[in-house]
Amino acid sequence: MTRNHTIRRRVLQSAEASVTMLSLGCVTQDWRVLRGGQPVPVVLGFSDPEAYRGNPHYIGAIAGRVANRISGSGFDLGGQRWRLEANEPPNHLHGGPAGLSHRNWQMEPDGARAVRMRVTSEHGEGGYPGRLDVEVTVTLSGAQLCYEMVARSDRPTPVNLAQHSYYSLGAPSVRDLRLTVPAAHVTPCGPAMLPIGEIRPVQGTPLDFRNGRRIDLADPQGQGIDLNYVLSGDEPVTLRGNGMRLELRSDQPCLQLYTGHKLSPGAAPSGGLVHTPFAGLCLEPQGYPDAVNRPEFPSPLATPEEPYRQRLTVTIAPEAVG
Repeated sequence: MTRNHTIRRRVLQSAEASVTMLSLGCVTQDWRVLRGGQPVPVVLGFSDPEAYRGNPHYIGAIAGRVANRISGSGFDLGGQRWRLEANEPPNHLHGGPAGLSHRNWQMEPDGARAVRMRVTSEHGEGGYPGRLDVEVTVTLSGAQLCYEMVARSDRPTPVNLAQHSYYSLGAPSVRDLRLTVPAAHVTPCGPAMLPIGEIRPVQGTPLDFRNGRRIDLADPQGQGIDLNYVLSGDEPVTLRGNGMRLELRSDQPCLQLYTGHKLSPGAAPSGGLVHTPFAGLCLEPQGYPDAVNRPEFPSPLATPEEPYRQRLTVTIAPEAVG
């Protein structure tokens, strides 16, 4: 299969913000929001698009076919065992080395403030069954960025996409930011960050973000948080600080919170935001992790009759005063 290796770039512009998209990994490379007439960089990224060819932290990318971890790098489906690439041995993470985050997508402008990306993952690629045609349309409307995702398969296959931007709001550390997550439960993990199959309440724990909590108060030892929340209700996820406010809405059942505590400096960053630990955090709407091996969780299967779909909107604007 012939693939185009040229990385294409598209800038979306509104009166309130500008967003730079890359074809490689469907990456959101740069996002700047006007505050007092000055552009504030609000996500982490690399200044050179070529730096995303490695991207071990999946910065700004669409992770998949299946985001998060698959235990044992495999699953049973259709009467056979499907063995995936173990890029986090012995487990499989974010679609593996042949995942969507490492593919160069087709890019088509869709008017002045939108771009449509497409990529095909053939049957057997990365070990997955079925041909999967993925399309993501990214639209900037004022201060809001919308990701519309659809993945169509020719046979039953697991799909769980996650947009993997690291949000900073321009602050030097996300530990100073205040996070609100409308979730009464989490799926706790055991060894290797794999869910143990339980859904536990957060009430009475430091990880209860329902009423808003600073990251440093939820994680006083600075060990970091990497946990899947089960969303409830229609209230948005919010992140506030540095004079900025983020509001995230999704139609997915879960949200992975990762505070970026394993980040390390690498290639030259965009916006001067060096990728040190806690420089940015991920808010990743997703399905239940390792659901393909957890019958107690909702099925992650897409079929020809029922394609995978996700709608994600993220609004970032200066915090209202008064």
